[in-house]
Amino acid sequence: MNQQKMPTLFQARSLMEGFRYETVKTGGAEIRVAIAGDGPPLLLIHGNPLTHVSWHKIAPTLAKSFTVVAPDLRGYGDSSKPDGGEDHSAYTFRAMGEDNFNVMDHFGFERFQIAGHDRGARVGFRMALDRPERVERLCALDIVPTHHVLNNVSLGWGLESYHWFFMAQKAPFPERLICADLDYYIHYKLNKKGVGLEIFTRDAMAEYVRCTTPEQIHAVCEDYRATVTLDLAMDTADYGKRKIECPVMVIWGTNSHCGRHFKPVEAWREWSDDVTGFGVPTGHYPAEHRPDIIYPLFFDFFTGYEPRLPENMQ
Repeated sequence: MNQQKMPTLFQARSLMEGFRYETVKTGGAEIRVAIAGDGPPLLLIHGNPLTHVSWHKIAPTLAKSFTVVAPDLRGYGDSSKPDGGEDHSAYTFRAMGEDNFNVMDHFGFERFQIAGHDRGARVGFRMALDRPERVERLCALDIVPTHHVLNNVSLGWGLESYHWFFMAQKAPFPERLICADLDYYIHYKLNKKGVGLEIFTRDAMAEYVRCTTPEQIHAVCEDYRATVTLDLAMDTADYGKRKIECPVMVIWGTNSHCGRHFKPVEAWREWSDDVTGFGVPTGHYPAEHRPDIIYPLFFDFFTGYEPRLPENMQ
């Protein structure tokens, strides 16, 4: 086995300074969680192909003001990877959201705020829509809602986001091709639009490489299969009938597939009447690329102040 992929939490622990780890058993999975701080609860949900350590550049500082709860989604990182079922229902955003409700129940938090990136933001979207009484605020990093994405597919977005439809193909076709060279895959996947891998620290990159296993790849494919079937059906049923009740802040990279091919604030206003939005000079990984921008926006939004870009960006 590649030495970088040995099952150790060394990199995660070294990156998430001051955090302790627990494994929380939910209704359908075992979720590995990092937690620190003693303020108001803030749930941080990562995206694909990452783990909870994607928050490592801002989470320790946030933990000075909030109780930060950072899980690995089911199927990712060191969380369990349950069978998706014939209809892939174990990997819907609703199923992942229920995991996170269970995690917050475990720590005694009835109401809380959420920041999600990529797939994590889609989980946060579903959580806020399904259980509005529990979600106080939602921040989404570099996405527009799934229903908008799949009903507004353009050539440019499709070329950059090929993996949505590739990974959604019937098993084991995408799994076999990706797993033929996992190291090549993860390095290519993280180098979005030539932004470069330099935005990732050495230890974070080693953690993403370690967690890129055949088991995780299959789970991620199940995630995308659920997205284009069950998740889209849920969103279609809710579209125009339900809205997110809490304040929403959306942040997107101006050099990302989201920023180049969508109008994020307009897309989010289809689902929320209270949307604040900021385009920032990053690619698809704002919290790792420009934590100096993301942390102050998070702090202001989640403490109830009007979020503003740093002075040098205004």
